[in-house]
Amino acid sequence: MNDLQHLQPAFRHYAMLSSEERASWIRQDRWIGYPRADQILKRLQELLSYPPRDRMPCLLLFGATGMGKTRIVQKFLRDNRSSFDEITGTTRVPVAAIQMPPTPWERDFYEELLIGLGTVLPAGMSSTALRHRSRTAARQLEVRMLIIDEIHSMLAGTFREQRIFLNSIRFLANDLRLPLACVETHEAKQALMTDQQLADRFEACELPAWQDDAAFAQLLASFASVLPLRRPSELRDPKLQKRIFSLTEGVMVRVCRLLEEAALRGIETGRERIDMESLTDDLTAHTLVSISDRRSRRVGG
Repeated sequence: MNDLQHLQPAFRHYAMLSSEERASWIRQDRWIGYPRADQILKRLQELLSYPPRDRMPCLLLFGATGMGKTRIVQKFLRDNRSSFDEITGTTRVPVAAIQMPPTPWERDFYEELLIGLGTVLPAGMSSTALRHRSRTAARQLEVRMLIIDEIHSMLAGTFREQRIFLNSIRFLANDLRLPLACVETHEAKQALMTDQQLADRFEACELPAWQDDAAFAQLLASFASVLPLRRPSELRDPKLQKRIFSLTEGVMVRVCRLLEEAALRGIETGRERIDMESLTDDLTAHTLVSISDRRSRRVGG
């Protein structure tokens, strides 16, 4: 075995684990940092520390499905966890994060918020009572930011329901004097922007698909330095980079799944690396339906 110099020092011990342990580690969620994500995390942190004012600034993080928006949010939440003060017996929740309900109903929104805050949810409460309870709980827990993920689900409602929902989140932001961060697709961006008072507060931040360029090469190099394979992978090879980009079209979730499956195959076969031979037709077809479908269309064309 080599000295594992191809891996970052903090990850070399993982390569010494058994095949089963390494496979389990690869299948877990992990954070792979890159410049655009770091910029977004920095901006979220700035908003979190923003002093209360009447019209708080907000962030709209949008992009195609699978570009890693939710992973960025989860990373931010891990960096700003809830805390419990044993002396005062109080809990602080700096960031309240919820996933948008399937439909933009005001009642469902407040119920999701209360659940996200970890509070007891009595049955049979009216929308007005839920709104009041949400505001009270947020103040008690010293919430300083509200994140709504998958906000494009509001498109499932009627225009009237969308307006009521947008009014609700604007009211909450005004009342609690906290910034909003909304995560959505391109399609929902226009719907959110129809509320002019909200639109004037939001800073739009796009997470675009990767291009076949130096930034994509650096992303692949980052994967190569953390995946627990015992031999250096060839992810810096321009031909392999082009092949990966062609299969994934620069969509982050596809890149992650493809490299994870290739790493698992490298462990199973004893090759202990990712190279051009790793990306076999059966592996790419197995990884994601979207990749398999793209390959089929190329063959058919």
